[in-house]
This record gives sequence, C-alpha cells and structure tokens, in this order.
Amino acid sequence: MANRTTPYGAFNYLVNFDGGEVFGGFSDVSGIGTEVTVAEYRNGNDRENHVRKVAGIHKVSDVTLKRGILNSKTLFDWISQTRTQGPAAQRNVTITLLDEAHTPVQTWVLRGVIPMKYTGPTLAGKGGGDVAMEEIALSAEAMEITV
Repeated sequence: MANRTTPYGAFNYLVNFDGGEVFGGFSDVSGIGTEVTVAEYRNGNDRENHVRKVAGIHKVSDVTLKRGILNSKTLFDWISQTRTQGPAAQRNVTITLLDEAHTPVQTWVLRGVIPMKYTGPTLAGKGGGDVAMEEIALSAEAMEITV
C-alpha cells in the first residue's frame, strides 16, 4: 500500500448503531475523544525536586450528532428506552471515516453508549431554505480506534 501524503477529508463518514445498518445521514459528528487524568506524586526522599505523573482513570468525551429531521422516531425511542431501562439501553456506536473511494480508513467504536441530550429544531415562520435539524448528545463508557 502506498504512503498517503495528504490528510483525509472530514466529509465522508458513516454512523452505525450496534453493528446494524448505517443509521441515518448525520451532517455533523463532533466531540470524538478520550482523556486520561493524571495524578501528581512525589516521594519525600527524591533527590530531584519534581513530581511524578501517574496515570489515573480515563473517560470518553461526549459525542454530538446532528442531522436533518426525518420521518423517524428511532432516536427518541432510544431516549425513552434509556429513561425506562437504564443501562439495558446501552448500545455500541461506530463512526467510520471513508476515503474518496468510500473505503474505510479509520473507525471509532464507542461502547456502552446512551443518549444524554436531545435538542429539536429551531422553527421560524419566516422560512426559506433552512432545514429542520435535530441534535443528540451521546455518553460513552469506552472508545477504541481501529484502522
């Protein structure tokens, strides 16, 4: 495989829930990330006057998905399931970046995901060409990257 010298575009991607079919066409995916907390520690008998950095717990950032409203209640049904079933409503969400030929190049797998916030569209009578957008924020317990 030849080495690529240009970065991939951020506009070809798929969002998949629980390994099933691709779920809707999201116009934006943001917040993919993870963070490791660090504790500072110093032995009292260390010769050098500095702290050691000790890795602590890690957390996954909240991921936000935005899309134009479709004739579908699937996202809201998942929110309802989360409210009534708690942890049993957890799913895995896969976000796959594609190259220009629509070949997968990198995948973020979010595990133990529940929806934590839904925002509906802003509606205005002055109208025109605006699309009614909905937004859902997802909370994940773990994340891994596959290539």
